[in-house]
Amino acid sequence: MSWKWEYAFGAEEAVRTAPAEFLARVESKADELVRAAEAVHVHGRAHQDIDPRGGDVIVPGGMFTYQIVVRSERVYVVQITYLGF
Repeated sequence: MSWKWEYAFGAEEAVRTAPAEFLARVESKADELVRAAEAVHVHGRAHQDIDPRGGDVIVPGGMFTYQIVVRSERVYVVQITYLGF
């Protein structure tokens, strides 16, 4: 398995109504988070500790909240907020 990101929970619903330009920015930042998580957690499937704390990322037009699950080698985008600025 290799590291990937995906929308989860309420973010899946919000994606349906958010503008494509905003979603492209969210997805670009999520790709960056995947690369960083993969570099830090080289042996993700063998990870024994608790998962690292997620966070919020501000992008033009809004923000999103993510969570990293190391043993699944996933970065989950759990919430997106489009503010339209």
